Amino acid sequence: MARRPALQQPLDATEEPTVRKRIIEAAFSAFIEHGYAETTTLEIATRAHVSKRALYKLFGNKQEMLVACISARAARLRLPDDLPAPRDREALAQLLAGFATKILSEVSAPPVVAVFRLAIAEATRAPEVAQTLNSVAREARRAAILEIMTRAHASGLLSGRPSEMAERFAALVWGDLMVDLLLRVVDQPSPAEITRRARNATARFLQLYPQPEDATGRASLPRPDEH
Repeated sequence: MARRPALQQPLDATEEPTVRKRIIEAAFSAFIEHGYAETTTLEIATRAHVSKRALYKLFGNKQEMLVACISARAARLRLPDDLPAPRDREALAQLLAGFATKILSEVSAPPVVAVFRLAIAEATRAPEVAQTLNSVAREARRAAILEIMTRAHASGLLSGRPSEMAERFAALVWGDLMVDLLLRVVDQPSPAEITRRARNATARFLQLYPQPEDATGRASLPRPDEH
């Protein structure tokens, strides 16, 4: 016999953050195990040890739980509000390499790759999974990269359209890695491999986009690894 949700009393305000976290974790594991369309709110409530009343108090429906699951990860890819604009090309290189490392580490993590696989598997039955993944998680990543490019362009460190530079940088960072991860032909890169990949992508990007007043690109830049 299936376990019944354990928490039947009304939620106290002090309990809500803890219960909310339990529900998000339970929803995520259920979505990955059973698929989004097949997962019921009763299953999520049971896993989280809460009543359906408590669940619906915190989340209006199953899609809100999906948004919360994805948003929790996407929040890690947002830039700090007080991030200063890069002062020179060296600072820009450090900023780009650091953010690329963060993107690769977060998005290549097995739980995140599992969400991408879930979106593909549910494309017909539950297209809202892919729509949420794109509008919440991928948009956070795009917005962060675009913000860096916009600031660098405004500071005179890059010449080009910020939106195009953001797309080019993302392509250099990822290459075919996400496809390989989705196909399970590679494992998540090691921290050393992620660092190397981020630095190489940054160096190649800055070679493609030299500083406007120095078209020869003689600024102090990292060089791509040869291996």
